Amino acid sequence: MRWLRQLLGGNRVQLDPERQQTLLRDVRHRYGARSPQRFPEQAEAIARLLDGDDGLVVAARILGEAADEAHAELQAQVHDVHRRTGRRLLLHRRNYRPLWKEAGPSLRWPLFALPSGLHPYAQVAAAAAVVGSRADRLDRVTDPTPLVTHVFEVLDLTTAGWEYGRVRVDTDAAALAERLIAAAGRVLATMDDPPRLPPAVRELMRRNNTLDVHDPAGPRVVGGFNPGARMREVLLA
Repeated sequence: MRWLRQLLGGNRVQLDPERQQTLLRDVRHRYGARSPQRFPEQAEAIARLLDGDDGLVVAARILGEAADEAHAELQAQVHDVHRRTGRRLLLHRRNYRPLWKEAGPSLRWPLFALPSGLHPYAQVAAAAAVVGSRADRLDRVTDPTPLVTHVFEVLDLTTAGWEYGRVRVDTDAAALAERLIAAAGRVLATMDDPPRLPPAVRELMRRNNTLDVHDPAGPRVVGGFNPGARMREVLLA
């Protein structure tokens, strides 16, 4: 694996775990749903904070935590549905769409309630932007394979939430998806042996549906977003 060879070889970088912890604590507590700043402003501010290789490590960690916490929350919901109704739902991290197709009305979208306080349109969107902009540095600081898996997981949850989870497609939601798609494409481009695209992505890439994108503050439609077309453009390049 190239990332491991880089870490063990002459291109090793100097990382500061204490600074990483400080950065992570800072972006968790200063930003998110309670901040008075608009989400685009928060995402830009967080991306500026996550500079250098330590910031890139923190960005990768944010994406991993968001994916792990969302999965744990869905596990709890699936267990609760079974406890209350006897209904058994299948939950697979590589493809959340079958779960949402079957039980969307019974589920809560997990990315709005991550226990660490991360918000999809603030910290997670910023982390995706940082990873995408500095993907060429990833193999010097971390293993890109689990990272790109986490990016695809969050993207899967984002688009499934739009389609089956009653999540409103506004400019903040579309910006999150755009950054996740761009990050995935740039990470894959740096890998010697990139993994196969996950089933949810392949399913969406076969579509050509443009979704209305709304103003976050009201019902006005301000644009459109075609997830399948955007994924084809970036991931098949």
